Amino acid sequence: MRERFSDTDSFSRIRAKGAPRRGRRSERFDDHEPEFAYSEVFGPEFSDIGGHGNADGSDHHDDSYDGGGYDHDGYDGYDDDAYGDDAAGASGTDGPAEGDRWSTWDQSTPTEKGPEPRPAWVVTELAAVDTELGLVKTGKEADVFLLERGVPGTDRRTLMAAKRYRDAQHRMFHRDSGYLEGRQHKESRIARAMAKRTAFGKEAIAGQWAAAEFTALCRLWSAGVAVPYPVQITGTEILMEFVGDESGTAAPRLAQLRAEEVDVEDLWEQLGRSLSLLAVDGYAHGDLSAYNILVHDGRLVIIDVPQIVDVVANPRGRSFLERDVRNVGAWFVSRGLPERRVGELVEALTFDARLG
Repeated sequence: MRERFSDTDSFSRIRAKGAPRRGRRSERFDDHEPEFAYSEVFGPEFSDIGGHGNADGSDHHDDSYDGGGYDHDGYDGYDDDAYGDDAAGASGTDGPAEGDRWSTWDQSTPTEKGPEPRPAWVVTELAAVDTELGLVKTGKEADVFLLERGVPGTDRRTLMAAKRYRDAQHRMFHRDSGYLEGRQHKESRIARAMAKRTAFGKEAIAGQWAAAEFTALCRLWSAGVAVPYPVQITGTEILMEFVGDESGTAAPRLAQLRAEEVDVEDLWEQLGRSLSLLAVDGYAHGDLSAYNILVHDGRLVIIDVPQIVDVVANPRGRSFLERDVRNVGAWFVSRGLPERRVGELVEALTFDARLG
């Protein structure tokens, strides 16, 4: 097991613990328990992911990723009673170390788990323990934590990014209006609460954001788009592939890199392939910029996707698609890419999306 660290953007000093305390599980993972269960409010059938980009078409980037990370809070915890106070054993040696939790893998339904075939690094064993190692990044809508899931006594372990949408008191949804236009809840009670922004309504909004992002990640991963693999969703927590090295140092944003640090031409080609796959499927990212693209060992990864836009159904679909390309294209042009290449990619994606 590894030692947790205080809030920091780098976790290169992760090291083995010494003699962890044993006993009743800590309450630290229950501090942000939402007021509803995802499966009870939204159900596994929640899969509508189109047409909810920014209503005003404004150009902004989500600064929730900075220096390595993604951008979720409100982990809905676990049920102590499901294991009982005796789960740690009378001797206090059978449960996870204080502050850890049992793997939440069995708390997600099949539709709340990532697409198959799953990567070999995904740990699905029920004996696994989740250890929180520290905060990767805070954001307006969500926070990202570094989480290790491992099977005690074995070398079966992996690092994941835990994206947690924030609780109702600390959340600032700067994309609510456009998002909610595309997502009216089927239950009128919940819809009214969301419209009135009650505490419960804000939790419902957070749940829909989390569900939208998880659904989008599953769809994009299956289509071959370069996004983090979505492991599972539990309440308002999304566990996904950690894009970074084994020490826990997260990959930098594209915006942080200089031209001499990367192969600009290769990254542009990678970006074009992913955006083409999105367009062929009828979607655009909706909020793409150099701030929500990671680069790790030359691999480009697109993040922050809850607002992907159905470019066919949305009357401003083409403008969303073009804005994405020009926003991120500005970074490439400033680092030597001929400006005409940006316009060429816009036209190619317009063709791929069958927008004329």
